[in-house]
Amino acid sequence: MTRIQSRPVSQQAFARLADAGLHPLLARLYAARGIARADELDTRLKNLLPPEALTGTQEAAVLLADAIEAGARMVIVADYDCDGATACAVGMRALRAFGADVHYLVPDRVTLGYGLTPAMVEIAARLEPDVLITVDNGIASVEGIAAARAHGMATVITDHHLPGDVLPEADVIVNPNQPGCDFPSKALAGVGAMFYTMLALRAELRERGAFAGGTEPNLADLLDLVALGTVADVVKLDRNNRILVAQGLARMRAGRMQAGIRALFALAGRDPARASTMDLGFMIGPRLNAAGRLSDMSLGIECLITDDAGRAMNIAQELDKLNRERRSIEAGMQEEALARLAGINGEVSAGNRATVALFEPDWHQGVIGIVAGRIKEKLHRPTIAFARANDGELKGSGRSIPGLHLRDALDLVTKRQPDLIVRFGGHAMAAGLTIRESELARFDAAFEEVVSELLEPAQLERRIDTDGSLESGYFALDAVRMLDNEIWGQGFPAPVFDDVFRVERQRLLKDKHLKLELSRGGSRYEAIQFNHAEGAAAQIHAAYRLGINEYQGVSSVQLMVEHFEAA
Repeated sequence: MTRIQSRPVSQQAFARLADAGLHPLLARLYAARGIARADELDTRLKNLLPPEALTGTQEAAVLLADAIEAGARMVIVADYDCDGATACAVGMRALRAFGADVHYLVPDRVTLGYGLTPAMVEIAARLEPDVLITVDNGIASVEGIAAARAHGMATVITDHHLPGDVLPEADVIVNPNQPGCDFPSKALAGVGAMFYTMLALRAELRERGAFAGGTEPNLADLLDLVALGTVADVVKLDRNNRILVAQGLARMRAGRMQAGIRALFALAGRDPARASTMDLGFMIGPRLNAAGRLSDMSLGIECLITDDAGRAMNIAQELDKLNRERRSIEAGMQEEALARLAGINGEVSAGNRATVALFEPDWHQGVIGIVAGRIKEKLHRPTIAFARANDGELKGSGRSIPGLHLRDALDLVTKRQPDLIVRFGGHAMAAGLTIRESELARFDAAFEEVVSELLEPAQLERRIDTDGSLESGYFALDAVRMLDNEIWGQGFPAPVFDDVFRVERQRLLKDKHLKLELSRGGSRYEAIQFNHAEGAAAQIHAAYRLGINEYQGVSSVQLMVEHFEAA
């Protein structure tokens, strides 16, 4: 069951924003998202929270500046997703610009797993680093940090994941979610934590006179990387993150971006002059993530750190090929998952359960998170998909729904049954875990029990929050482009409207996409709902986004239907 519900709009905030000169439609949308004053929308860099407000940045800056002055060797240990790759690229580019001897490593998802494990430290030790830096991981690496210290390495953790009960004994930890850190933006991504660390390091080097008589590196040139990692990691776009993303997008639109990002835009068939958060989240990010899912994220990192346009394009082509392969694997896994969930009548349902836990012996570790997300979207249930790992273990990747903090739910399972989960970590909406294959049924029961207690029945009903009816005058290309130019994302959702339409014509495209011609108030609109093969009634109540359909050089407004029901 899906319910369409309009967001409330503060009329006082709307009037204040409109009086400040905002377009009436934007004023209404922003008021519905909690914006009360126009200055909250000021995305100039001067409004960024200062680096010194983030616990650990000053200590990290001193340690790294000392290391640069001493000619010490540094090694960055990255994560194998887009956030980790962009964070690594920010570190590599900034540290090299500062004159550091710096290298990077990224663990293989299948053989080494996530984070700074003792096995990863042994690999890093071959490079004989004096300083080991983690990006987008490390806050749970108690044993890994101990192993690095045993090798005599200084250790700096930059991360944003939630810590466990015990913190690693690193020399410095930069993480807005660590105990005692009152940095206002707890939603900072891993790439954001690394960017802030580099800002603090530049200030420290400036204080030491490192740039006297020379050119100081402009770290704003790295904001395209910061924007990409922030959007792709689906962190909440609070004001600070919106500033980072807005500044990164502005640089892309102006043609100022890394060679690898330019190449990925070209392979995705998108124009960076009109770059949007949708492009980053659904077109560019997945191509980078494909390397970590199916191959080696070093490929993605190399794409982001090269300045050679030809090499960047060659790597981007490899990433594009991997992404097509990923989509094929995902389609097969999703089909198997839906078949498992189909009842006698063929209808896919979670039944009376509050959760979904799925496993097939041949599923690919790198794709289970995507499959979990697809099933979660379809059934509106917290979903975990498992794949086989080594030594009789299963790796699980979970996605949650509003109202359930997934990492906390797994923590509660562990507190009740300490021997059940081997390891886990993550966020409110996404988490990973490892269990023994023999314990799958027991985990399924324990997870279901915990989530059933934490969620009310009403929270298991899918709800689409909309911005209400849209005036017919806004069904225009200028209005769509105005909306696309704004910063939307997690916690600051893109506009969705709802209206009642007559269905004038309908047909299926490629046997799976419903193409519609709708009418309202004497006007007709083209519409499409992707991956929806069921026909529509003569009159429907539809929740939809505004999009642009490009066909044979002609642009026209198209309604992107999210959900409809007979009206």
